[in-house]
Parts: sequence; structure tokens; C-alpha cells
Amino acid sequence: MTAHHQPQTPQFFLTSPSPCPYLAGQFERKVFTHLVGDRAPDLLDLLTQGGFRRSQNIAYRPACERCRACVSVRILVDRFEPTKSMKRVTAKNRDLVGRMEIATPSTEQYALFRRYLDDRHAKGGMSEMSVLDYAMMVEDSQVDTRIVQYRRRGPDSGFLPASDGALVATALSDVMGDGMSMVYSFFEPEEHERSLGTHMILDHIERTRKLGLPYLYLGYWVKGSRKMDYKIRYQPQEHLQPKGWEPFVPELTGE
Repeated sequence: MTAHHQPQTPQFFLTSPSPCPYLAGQFERKVFTHLVGDRAPDLLDLLTQGGFRRSQNIAYRPACERCRACVSVRILVDRFEPTKSMKRVTAKNRDLVGRMEIATPSTEQYALFRRYLDDRHAKGGMSEMSVLDYAMMVEDSQVDTRIVQYRRRGPDSGFLPASDGALVATALSDVMGDGMSMVYSFFEPEEHERSLGTHMILDHIERTRKLGLPYLYLGYWVKGSRKMDYKIRYQPQEHLQPKGWEPFVPELTGE
């Protein structure tokens, strides 16, 4: 008689309270589980639909006791229409080439990553990451993780493809059953006039659409945190509410 083993049910754990990085005076807790084995991609699909995010081989979501400000956001890519300001960002970056590949770290990426952290997040939780830490962030994944590198377009040579130029932005993203999820992105801080963060989201919307997938997951929007307000500019989008994913209309005017 052959024994049939049931798939192991994932175990969930709860972190201790720590100061919230987004809202002053608040404390955050997270519930998390491990993404391991052959079932990791299916589990990530299920958990992402339930508001979880991935960091290496961990899936987590906020579980704060007195606050519900963090809300999962996903863009409906087939219905998305860029605003005039977004079209201007795309035009500014026509000299960039983005290539999506299997996630592999490089010293060039890490150098850009360090410049970005030192300029934007010098006191953040990732500020002490070494080159080994960075490599683990990129490689420690048991799901379909890609890296998109954005480079200056080199000079064309006849009918040959444009050669690669300097690396100016990088996005680490997961490809799932119903969409793409932007895990982490960074860019050259001196190129602020390009709005590279916006450019990468617009590019990922197009990539998701071309893959025939309906959603681009952007992580959490934190109501009351100004540095998170950029996420609600990409319409239409849905927010995860107690009854499920629901359409969201921002309380904003113009662009």
C-alpha cells in the first residue's frame, strides 16, 4: 500500500512590535511565513491575493493591533491610461532601454543600490546592507523572480541592436499567475529630473499587459504617509478591503 502525504500546511508567525517606519508614534507588527519548496509559487500567488508581500523567501503582511493604514494596491493594467505628466516622464526616458532577465546580482547593481540608499534612505533599515546582503535579496527566491535593468541607450551601429550604456535604474519583480509584483526598485539619485520611479512603474504596467496578466501589484499604500501617495496616481486600481479587492478612487484633483 502506497502512503500518500498531504502537502505541508504553511506555518505563520507574528513579529514583536517595532516602531513604524511610515507613521510617527505608531508601532508595527507583521505576520509571516516561509516560501519554500515546489509549492512556493502557488503559495505566493494565494498570499499576494490576500495582501502579503515577498522579501527573499518570506511572505509577510501587516498585523498591527491599533492601525489599519497599510492597504494592498494593485493596478488594472488593461484599463490603465497614463496622465499627461506620466506621458512626459515616458518621453524624458526614451533614451533608456529596459531588459528583463532572470534575477542575478552584480557589482554594478550594488554600486547603484548603495548610491540610492545613501541619498534616499541613509537612516533606513536597509542602510547597512553589504554586497552579500544585496545578493541574497536578489537571489534568495523560490518563485519566478526577474530583474529589469534600465540603461542609457548606446549608439546604434547600422542594423545591430543598440549597445548597453550606463545602468541608471533597477527593479526586482516577481511574475505570478495573475500579474507582476514589484518587490523593490532603486535608481540613480542624481537623475531626479527623469522621475525614474514613475518610469519603472509605467514600464512594468506595459510588461504586465504584454504578458497577458491583469494586475500589477505595488505593495502597500499607507494613508497619511506622503511618501506613499505616489501609488494612488495609477488609475484604475483596486485596494484590498475586509470584503475583498474593491475599486479605489483617490481624493485628488488634476494630476
